[in-house]
Amino acid sequence: MPRPRSAPKDAAAPATPFGPVRRIYSDLSARSRYDFLAPIESWEERHERGRKLRAATSRRDHGWWKPARDRPDVVAQIERTNLGRIEQLVPIRMARMAASRFGFLRGSAAVMAADLSRTPTSGIHVLIDGDAHLSNFGLFGTVERDIVLDLNDFDEATVGPFEWDLKRLAASVEVAGRDLGLGKKLRRRAVRGTVASYRHELLRLERMGALDIWYLFLFAGRKNSDPRLDAATRKILRSASLRAGERNNASLLDDIAERRRDGGWRLRSLPPVQTRVPAAVRARVIESLPLYGESLPRERRYLLGRYHVVDVARRVVGVGSVGTRDFIVLLFGNDENDPLFLQIKEGTAPGAEPYVPPLPREFRDHNGKRVVTAQRALNGSPDILLGWTRIDGRPFYVRQLRNLKGAVPLDEVGPAGFLDYAAACGGILARAHARSGDAAVLAGYCGASDSFDRALARFAERYADQTERDRETLQRAIASGQVRVPAGSGP
Repeated sequence: MPRPRSAPKDAAAPATPFGPVRRIYSDLSARSRYDFLAPIESWEERHERGRKLRAATSRRDHGWWKPARDRPDVVAQIERTNLGRIEQLVPIRMARMAASRFGFLRGSAAVMAADLSRTPTSGIHVLIDGDAHLSNFGLFGTVERDIVLDLNDFDEATVGPFEWDLKRLAASVEVAGRDLGLGKKLRRRAVRGTVASYRHELLRLERMGALDIWYLFLFAGRKNSDPRLDAATRKILRSASLRAGERNNASLLDDIAERRRDGGWRLRSLPPVQTRVPAAVRARVIESLPLYGESLPRERRYLLGRYHVVDVARRVVGVGSVGTRDFIVLLFGNDENDPLFLQIKEGTAPGAEPYVPPLPREFRDHNGKRVVTAQRALNGSPDILLGWTRIDGRPFYVRQLRNLKGAVPLDEVGPAGFLDYAAACGGILARAHARSGDAAVLAGYCGASDSFDRALARFAERYADQTERDRETLQRAIASGQVRVPAGSGP
């Protein structure tokens, strides 16, 4: 395919006009200013405004992908993202990335952000998740204790072109399909179905009231969950939601904690996933909790004050997050039948940060606050104990560890279920973007035809090829000894 007219010549995409971007930033800021007397365009007018943006960058242009001639060495890019991480844990991260195509994609958000900065851009900025791959959609409990399927990881969130999220999701569908052994035609159907679901949801949302969008959820545990899913997929979602419903603070106590000889409780040592911490580290983690309490809404501070700390441990999670500082805290409330597990996770700069306009200083100075603010904006029912703090000057965010949380087992859903699950994620991403962005402008750009679907399917296939080449490069670096991994986990 020839290079489209809007594709950059081995340079970053043209900067987007700052006006609408600054508006999103200011809406997120603590110093927001509102003009309630300013008239608002009709959704039809905003839809047309989005449609006209295709003149600058057509939907077909988004199918383009070719690595730039000066694309940095991928191993060097990954090693730069390891700077500042706990050195002893970095080999675990490298091993997890090398283990599978999808594992590599999960750990290379910064690499893909750099690549996306060289692709054609729509000019429509929203609050993006920044890492919207398939495994960053999951099950969790709402305040009402319903189990919903939604975005569940916001470490890479920032403001950027909406299609960066959609392209990462599309690429993850293609890569996951390859790991699952699905055929090329089925993978293409899955990617196109994901993008189509995103488009169709926007066409529905653009006519809805702004408040109504915040009340939309995919209830995984209900028999009448999204009727667009087939019966088998709804059954899998209900089964996964039942498992998530059993994963509460009380059940977690027996899994990762144990009684001491004196009858008290402590967190287990489960290396390398969970390890004990020195007393000095334990003290600093506990000292960070009052600052965390101040970040909570006032009515939640009373709730937190009903608990006291029992123990602290270090935790290793995910792929991209391995090596960042991550602690879990066990607390008890009314008695030992009232446990609470908090995860205190280091907030690091998003991989897309060098390629987008700067966020307000309050978010650049505290990446934990950035993550929390993004989650509250993108997720319709965030954790009621979501907040932020600092430990040793480093920014962290805090959330419940695993209360009513779960995942959909992609290796169990089968081809039809994979198609449905990928499409469901596309619709969920559209809702997230509509909460901070303008559904009508997005719908106008994406359109009613399948042009955008076909373009992103081409992109996903090409970028999945790139992911395979990059993973092979990492595997060669491991085999040569350039990159260390734990003994026995090499290629």
